[in-house]
Amino acid sequence: MKNNLKIEIVKWIDGLSQLKNIREKVFIQEQKVTPQLEWDGMDEKAIHFLVFNDKAAIGCARAIVIKDHMQLGRMAVLKEYRGQGIGSALLEKAMTIAKLNQLSAIYISAQCHAIDFYKKFGFEVKSDIYLDAEIPHRDMTLDF
Repeated sequence: MKNNLKIEIVKWIDGLSQLKNIREKVFIQEQKVTPQLEWDGMDEKAIHFLVFNDKAAIGCARAIVIKDHMQLGRMAVLKEYRGQGIGSALLEKAMTIAKLNQLSAIYISAQCHAIDFYKKFGFEVKSDIYLDAEIPHRDMTLDF
């Protein structure tokens, strides 16, 4: 990860404009997810990770803690910044937070094209392929 990157944990209300900007570009415009599915009403309850370079917010993820585990999702990096280790840094930050909070696992609904990425961090596939927003996904879990 480049030295000029920082990851902040923010509440929805505090990161609203940056989070919406990234997710609209990646999920709604690029991946054609409908706004109704993207804005599911869960954001206010979640904690959000925002990645900044020296100019702007360039990536994000959302975590919802349920009992003893973290449901991680809405992980996105703006197209022009992909392939630079930003997604890895985001995932490592989420894993650190989960461990610090003594959670037992992280659950994700992974887009199929990203399964190998998550496997590198120890996530295991736990479901068959299913469609979410017309995009093939599989459930994956990382147990601590």
